[in-house]
Amino acid sequence: MEVGFLGLGIMGKAMALNLLRHGFKVTVWNRTLSKCDELVEHGASIGETPAAVVKKCKYTIGMLSDPSAALSVVFDKDGLLEQICSGKGYIDMSTVDANTSSKISEAVTKKGGDFLEAPVSGSKKPAEDGQLVILAAGESALYEEVLPAFNVMGKKSFFLGQVGNGAKMKLVVNMIMGSMMNAFSEGLVLADSSGLNQQTLLDVLELGAIANPMFKMKGPAMIQNNYSPAFPLKHQQKDMRLALALGDENGVSMPVAAAANEAFKKARSQGLGDHDFSAVYETGKVPERSV
Repeated sequence: MEVGFLGLGIMGKAMALNLLRHGFKVTVWNRTLSKCDELVEHGASIGETPAAVVKKCKYTIGMLSDPSAALSVVFDKDGLLEQICSGKGYIDMSTVDANTSSKISEAVTKKGGDFLEAPVSGSKKPAEDGQLVILAAGESALYEEVLPAFNVMGKKSFFLGQVGNGAKMKLVVNMIMGSMMNAFSEGLVLADSSGLNQQTLLDVLELGAIANPMFKMKGPAMIQNNYSPAFPLKHQQKDMRLALALGDENGVSMPVAAAANEAFKKARSQGLGDHDFSAVYETGKVPERSV
């Protein structure tokens, strides 16, 4: 199967490499073309523009950083709309809001192409290991056709029905994750401030009902002030913002998520946006400055 891949950030690069390692022919594009070089070493071809990638490939996957970037590769000059047509499919695996997905879907299908949104749950390590959870919605026939690629990139794929449902599910998941990370960070700060050993707290949590892979994986690095980005904080804050907007649309009160979003915004203002989202821990450690 020949697949196009647009966007080679932390996630996209790992996902495209997995496709190459499993025998897929992959044509890649990134706004900064030099990021394609490592993929070329593993057998990928380069497309000079999103349109060029779509022209060459029956199926094209997008993994962009935010709604603006996701829309750009579709609608801008040399965007995929210039070449999408009947017999071609676009699979957007970016984390965006439902309105963005619907806008892209409408444009692609109007040109005769098929569209699937398929955001993923998981960060750098699951992407590298092919252990993502894929949340797809849209054209069911396209979903069935690209399942071989999904099975390489992920450990489980869900088909959620109409376009927008994948985006909504991903935002709910990331809203919960961001809120949990804030509570976890506050707990680490409180333990330390109370004279307790933070590693002992991690050990206790691991043996209790709230044990989870995120605490186990992130905790030891956090207490060492190591925030190497698996999922950049700026993207987590973007997802919190989009989830809160979804809550507004549906009249859902989300005070915990709103507080978590403020903490991520504070972290971004402190220059932590490109660090891992666990760097929100730092906001609890920095004392408030007196005015």
